[in-house]
Amino acid sequence: MRTLVADHPLIAHKLTALRDQRTDSPTFRRLADELVTLLAYEATRDVRTTVVDVVTPVAHARGLRLARPRPLVVPVLRAGLGMLEGMCRLLPTAEVGFLGLVRDEETLVPTTYASRLPESLSGRQVYVLDPMLATGGTLTAAIELLIARGADQVTAICLLAAPEGLAFVESRFGDSAVPVSVVTAGVDERLNEHGYIVPGLGDAGDRLYGTTGTP
Repeated sequence: MRTLVADHPLIAHKLTALRDQRTDSPTFRRLADELVTLLAYEATRDVRTTVVDVVTPVAHARGLRLARPRPLVVPVLRAGLGMLEGMCRLLPTAEVGFLGLVRDEETLVPTTYASRLPESLSGRQVYVLDPMLATGGTLTAAIELLIARGADQVTAICLLAAPEGLAFVESRFGDSAVPVSVVTAGVDERLNEHGYIVPGLGDAGDRLYGTTGTP
């Protein structure tokens, strides 16, 4: 498994503003959107392309276009929806699927409650959007489902990750025949007893949508 912690001053700047508890929901959504686009730029360095010839106003030129089948972008509901627009800004021709996973607050075990994906993902590069890689259970479940449907490369884009979550994903996919990558803006210290990232930025879904109860 490949892990990339994006090292760029603008990424660090936006992540710092996201962490600040004084940042309101509209500003949080805008910053998350901007941060995802920056992360997506790093995550799509190995997106598949095909060589094409075009005619410019001056002469013939050789260039690249995204190959088919088109990449699939899959936000994990609900918080992943807040990352979708930023991702599609960079990949406007990508197809979009949706995956609903909920984590039991006592056991921290995720269960699937919604899935809107193509039946076959054979030959597809898939980009999973999940803001917080905490325990790794939700992301692992999502990746397993995508691989089971035939995805042959999966890249997860997360705003923030915990060492425990990265280690758990690595334990599941470190030797996987299907390449798995995680791209994140930062790796924090640890998880607390409730499974939240410390220092983190709180509950991403709550902060994106203004729900009360942010830890």
